Amino acid sequence: MGLEEKLPSGILLTTVEKVAGYARKSSVWPATFGLACCAMELISTGGPRHDLARFGMERASNTPRQADLMIVAGRVSQKMAPVLRQIYDQMADPKWVISMGVCASSGGMFNNYAIVQGVDHVVPVDIYLPGCPPRPEMLLDAIVKLHDKIQNMKLGANRRAEIEELEQARLRRLPLAQAPGHPGVGGSQPGGIGAPAPALRGHAAAERDRAAAERDRAAAEPDEPGEQS
Repeated sequence: MGLEEKLPSGILLTTVEKVAGYARKSSVWPATFGLACCAMELISTGGPRHDLARFGMERASNTPRQADLMIVAGRVSQKMAPVLRQIYDQMADPKWVISMGVCASSGGMFNNYAIVQGVDHVVPVDIYLPGCPPRPEMLLDAIVKLHDKIQNMKLGANRRAEIEELEQARLRRLPLAQAPGHPGVGGSQPGGIGAPAPALRGHAAAERDRAAAERDRAAAEPDEPGEQS
């Protein structure tokens, strides 16, 4: 007995966003970008043991115009970065990116001039997958999390409002520590815990400036005569 047997007249109510999200998450076609040893784990994910086909993702597109998910598996060199960006630009919208492995996410052990220290310097990343290399089970977990993100993605004006809300939340987020020489810290000011936060923009900066002005005004007001010692 299915769910339709428990509904009156076989009617199921939903929203356009949920229907579109369900269709999008169930038809993700990856554009594989295997660059190093992480690609071996990516290839094994499509095998019978882990069965990537259960998500409808067994078709790895050789053309970016028929793909909407880029899985960057491995380190990205400076020479490969323009190629990666060109393929990303040719992919159909909406599109998503999974950074597979620590080398793609942050450069990993290759902290040198030849390797891009994080593929997010080239393309926007939706899911960061740690590991060196990550096992196929970890990649499947990242794909499931990406499916959940796609399922709950807003549309139209709601999407723009969601992006604005996320941007304001990031602007209001203050760092826990500042390294010496940070652009937001003066040369004579110490870094570390309690160091001044870098300049914010938008509503967050206005709110912080307003609070600072109120504190300065309260400190500048003279004390009451009865309170003086």
